[in-house]
Amino acid sequence: MNIQTVKVYICTALGVAGSLISQLFGGWTEDMITLMIFMTVDFVMGLIVAGVFHKSRKSETGALNSRAGWKGLCKKGVALLFVLVAHRLDRLLGTDYIRTTAIIGFIINESISIVENAGLMGVPFPEVITKAIDMLKSKKEKENRENN
Repeated sequence: MNIQTVKVYICTALGVAGSLISQLFGGWTEDMITLMIFMTVDFVMGLIVAGVFHKSRKSETGALNSRAGWKGLCKKGVALLFVLVAHRLDRLLGTDYIRTTAIIGFIINESISIVENAGLMGVPFPEVITKAIDMLKSKKEKENRENN
């Protein structure tokens, strides 16, 4: 077996695996692409905040911490599991909005984190964004208090 044949087998296996995973999550739609982009941007910005600026809130020194990075990846993985569950609920109930609602919720959460990371880097952003984030945070905190 030559290298070209191995390359074809590997590419085929990766293509099949990617297609199956995509199908499990309800397809490679614009909202899912946006969520994946926002998750990636947030993770990379978190690495920059910790690695370059040493201002991470996830470690005592503010520097990179492999455990904090792993926790962040685990949280993003669990968010994707919620999208998977939401898609399965849509399929079960014959609806098409539960998955989209979950994705939009996670996109909002990632957006807040991206803006916070930008703030830690010292990137200026409009005051209206700061106020909107503060409103979302207070609403989330209020809901958490009511649920407890």
